[in-house]
Amino acid sequence: MARRRQPTLAAREARLAYWMLAPTFVVILAIVLFPVLLNVWISFKPVGLADLRAPVPVANERVMEEPEAAGEELVLRLTMRNGSQRVTLFDVRWQKTLPPGLSLTTVDARCSQDGVTVACRFGDWEGGYRETLELTFVADDAYFAAGAPDVRGAPTDMRASAENVLTNLVFTLDNYRRVITGTDFWPTLRITLTYTFLSTLGSIVLGLLAAQLLNSTFVGQGALRGLFLFPYVAPVIAVAFVWAFFLDPFSGTVNALGQRWDIIDTPINFLGQRAMDVSLLGVTFALPLALTTVIVFSSWNYFPFAFLFILARLQAVPTDMYEAAEVDGAGPFQQFFFITLPNLAGVLAVLFLLRVMFLINKFEDIFLLTGGAAGTKNLPVMIYDEAFARADIGAGSAVAMVLFAVLLAFMVVYYRFAPETER
Repeated sequence: MARRRQPTLAAREARLAYWMLAPTFVVILAIVLFPVLLNVWISFKPVGLADLRAPVPVANERVMEEPEAAGEELVLRLTMRNGSQRVTLFDVRWQKTLPPGLSLTTVDARCSQDGVTVACRFGDWEGGYRETLELTFVADDAYFAAGAPDVRGAPTDMRASAENVLTNLVFTLDNYRRVITGTDFWPTLRITLTYTFLSTLGSIVLGLLAAQLLNSTFVGQGALRGLFLFPYVAPVIAVAFVWAFFLDPFSGTVNALGQRWDIIDTPINFLGQRAMDVSLLGVTFALPLALTTVIVFSSWNYFPFAFLFILARLQAVPTDMYEAAEVDGAGPFQQFFFITLPNLAGVLAVLFLLRVMFLINKFEDIFLLTGGAAGTKNLPVMIYDEAFARADIGAGSAVAMVLFAVLLAFMVVYYRFAPETER
């Protein structure tokens, strides 16, 4: 009989390491993967915002007649409805504990009385179902001996079962079909890509210029570096409202100064005007004004992120390279293109990847500045509109999955064509 081979020390250590990392894997699954998988699930479900609340039967009680002596009738009217317009309620039941001395006289096969408890079983209710039912009771001396209590204050229980639209196995492609065939999807996708890539390039270029300016020693260098970080560390809601105030066409500082210095004739609505004709070098073209303003804001707001990365890499470039280039007669521009940029290639590639990932999911900048109006709606704003403005959670999740697919495609292209040293 062959002897069973004992695991090596390395194998036992690897097994122990996996067991020690198991809690980490569980946390990652719960925090990262579960929301993604849930979003995929919801994107194939016909789920509205109202469907997140479980459908329940609703009954309003009203006393139509009250007895004044033994032998007289008490009439209780029930106005009932299905709380959902789409979901069917199964086995709807209503039950009430009556005050003593009341006897049910209504002839309805669905209702019966057992002691002081009256119960009704109404079967299944389709979405939007409504019904009015009057229950008649005869009062005796015990009812008046108890003080003729209000029937409406007696304990009531109404319940039903319903299929949960989130957990059932009914799936549909209607969410994706409606989103992709909508009139505003492709323009929104184009705006998303334009905003993402131009804002990324703008923030990197501004960060590169700032890093070049501060890559030397001078008085007040530390204070200036701290000042350059202000756009990134300041609350975005605060800087967005400041920009909106400065660019206001009626009371904004930019328009006031532009008219005083005769730069513009009439106020410009930077955040509310879709396009503006601009002449440059004898060529007139339509500038997407609101989108350009948002891109400029985003570039300014996030350039400190690039500035920190680039400055740290610049300070690691050996000064001997620049000194040798000067000896060989290279000018500032030649040094920049043949020494600085090659040394920054890796960090610029990483910055481009990170900024694209952040900006393609950016919601608050556009929402705070324009609300997605004037040709600035991107996919994150569209997700908000579908899920909350139109109360269609399924469509909002479908747009989110399209956004995820766009980002995934960019990641594949980036890692496919970017050199390994720049990843």
